[in-house]
Amino acid sequence: MPRYFITLSYNGKNYVGWQVQPNGLSVQQVLQDALSTILREKVEIVGAGRTDAGVHARKMIAHFDWDGDIFAADDLVHKLNNFLPKDISIFTIQQVRSDAHARFSATSRTYSYHITTIKDPFLHELTYRLHFVPDMERMNALCTVLKEYEDFTSFSKLHTDVKTNHCRIEIARWEKKGDTYIFTIRADRFLRNMVRAITGTLLEAGRGRLDERGLRRIIEAENRQVAGDSVPGHALFLEDVSYPEDIWL
Repeated sequence: MPRYFITLSYNGKNYVGWQVQPNGLSVQQVLQDALSTILREKVEIVGAGRTDAGVHARKMIAHFDWDGDIFAADDLVHKLNNFLPKDISIFTIQQVRSDAHARFSATSRTYSYHITTIKDPFLHELTYRLHFVPDMERMNALCTVLKEYEDFTSFSKLHTDVKTNHCRIEIARWEKKGDTYIFTIRADRFLRNMVRAITGTLLEAGRGRLDERGLRRIIEAENRQVAGDSVPGHALFLEDVSYPEDIWL
């Protein structure tokens, strides 16, 4: 059966997250309903991964299977964008190999977390405000430590259904743009709540409360209770999802 990848973005403020849940509206549900209505048949969509309540995506990938007549890709994108609410936008729909999978074929995912130290009425919904100036040099020094490890149990939500807590972090860095501090992290996979827990822990270093030895103890403990608090979801963005070139048709 032909398979298609949808590239989309969304503002997660009004959603319980990407994945369909019984306790509220999800991005996946809204997109499935829209696509099913337009194609006049129930369509199931699989995303590249979960994002938690309030988390945004500049680039999410999802796939669906469809063996009927399909609109020209640009036409279907146009119809979906007219049907969907303002906070979800479709960019492309492309056919891929039938064995390509939005989640399992992904080779890496990139997230960013946005922090500010100023009160700005135009930023407060998309950034997390700190009441201290973080030591970015100290936080970046600890970012290099993260790349030495693979087991990130200490930064995972408890009682998840994954088979392993191993991840390979390729990029982890802080940079300052204007009044915003941005943490960027890329890995082959992420655990539930992992980025928010790592960010909260690195901010402890930014306060001067955590050094390299302390971070190593946290990681090696493989215990979520010893790591820092998770930062709020509203300032977290899924930035990119990467795939092998040979999946595209």
